[in-house]
Amino acid sequence: MASRTPPLLEPYLRLPHETSLILLSGVLGSSANWLVHRFLSSLLASQSSASPDSFNGQDETIEADLQKHTSVVFVSFLRDYAFWKDGSKRLGLDLDLASRKGSFIFVDGLTGLFTQSSDRGRRQSVADSSGKRILLAATTDHLRRTLEDAVAHAQALSPGTQTVLVIDQPDVLLATAGDAMSGQGLRSTISSLREKVHSCVITLSADEPLIAVQGTLLEKEHASLALSLAHDAQLIMSLRILETGTAKDVSGVLRVTPGGDEETASTSVEDRELLYFIRGDGSVHVFERGQ
Repeated sequence: MASRTPPLLEPYLRLPHETSLILLSGVLGSSANWLVHRFLSSLLASQSSASPDSFNGQDETIEADLQKHTSVVFVSFLRDYAFWKDGSKRLGLDLDLASRKGSFIFVDGLTGLFTQSSDRGRRQSVADSSGKRILLAATTDHLRRTLEDAVAHAQALSPGTQTVLVIDQPDVLLATAGDAMSGQGLRSTISSLREKVHSCVITLSADEPLIAVQGTLLEKEHASLALSLAHDAQLIMSLRILETGTAKDVSGVLRVTPGGDEETASTSVEDRELLYFIRGDGSVHVFERGQ
């Protein structure tokens, strides 16, 4: 079984303070998927044993929050449930069990967005007995209503729960929506959703849009969304490949920086650059340069 959380990452993967936004970005060759898996593991499987340390110090508020139940509403626009389930299982996290308990609600933002209908955008999302939902339209209104319903469902099952909203690759939704959606419109929708939850984690591609033609309006909308979310974030974790090329014992570089809304964070975030290596068994070694 792969180790769940590298020690150097533990301070950044714990339950964020209330109202915070954490932004994860990756590039081609340095995907943030492994980081998202470890966020899920930390939030859903390690609450009772987590240390109260905050980003760079002790924080009594976070210690108190960790004693409460944490649930996750997770929407992915690039990967299906099986992908996240299999990766989490390697870390000792059973998403099926978490779903049955109401601690984890998955919203499929991939398989249902390409269906055709004359009332597209007004239809209700599909939900099964475990709470999983399927987005059926690439509109901000449909996204907002579906995720608000998922959050309300999680909170109804466990009153007082600390719900974290994880949005994986909303830039893909922006690309598939065409003229029906703008970067600022999507940002506004995300901002309204953040008011319904304890905190939010978002992943974005730092490359050009995944579905784009160079020089198009879509590239500008992608840049607008990325810049606005970076401005709203308290913490940014960005992944990239080595500037010197590949290395047999280094998969990439992880940089931790404060976001544009650092002033609202409970503790300051220091610039930090780490190296990481993803082993064949899925475990990840994170270390300082020179180690």
